[in-house]
Amino acid sequence: MRKECMRILSLALSLALTCAFAPLRISETDAQSHPKTTRKELHYACPMHPDVTSSKPGKCPRCGMTLRLVSAAPEAAAPIPNSQSQDTKQNLSFSSSTIPDVRVLDQNGKLISFYSDLIKDQTVAINFIFTTCTTICPPLTATFRRVQRELDRSGKNVHLISVSVDPTVDTPERLSDFAAKFDAGPGWTFVTGDRSEIDRLLGALGVAVANKNDHTPMILIGNDKTNSWTRTYGLSSPAMLVKIITDVANQKQ
Repeated sequence: MRKECMRILSLALSLALTCAFAPLRISETDAQSHPKTTRKELHYACPMHPDVTSSKPGKCPRCGMTLRLVSAAPEAAAPIPNSQSQDTKQNLSFSSSTIPDVRVLDQNGKLISFYSDLIKDQTVAINFIFTTCTTICPPLTATFRRVQRELDRSGKNVHLISVSVDPTVDTPERLSDFAAKFDAGPGWTFVTGDRSEIDRLLGALGVAVANKNDHTPMILIGNDKTNSWTRTYGLSSPAMLVKIITDVANQKQ
């Protein structure tokens, strides 16, 4: 009887050990037959709207800009920063001291120094256009004109600047016609010039692009006296843009 009990106890112990380690064996087998995938897919995003992403090249449905390759998508998607946090980073990294005093031409053909004549001691709003553009430039410019009217009514002294991203084509004469088309008022300067100088300027302002059609609908707003700068979406409502510009203009030293 004692031998029989020992035999039963031994079988029970063996069965228990088998059950305990069975999941481990199955898990190891599954891991060998189903290895983890390490391949990463391409990740594209809109330069102006980082929340607009795609696994394929294309256009942003909001602003029409070409989506740019950001990086290979991580295995676990990282949270995409919202526009507010993006702007904060840009504000911290931009300063009046980074603006080159390049020689440029205005829409009247006058040779001027960009920083000394247009930026120094002023509050400015700068957008980026080209005269043959048929997508975002006309609404950008029309919005700027409405902003200018609102600022004039409020008595705010703000200088508007439109920099051509296609200076080879955009002569002063073309810019003058473009300004007249949108009824641009005094205090709004359209800028062109030598290709190398404009490229240097665009690079310093953080808006350089290889293809003019990829230029940003961003507006750069600055108060040079307090060295306060921000960026915002140029196709926002005129009322919103006026508020942002006014807030920057009201910054104290």
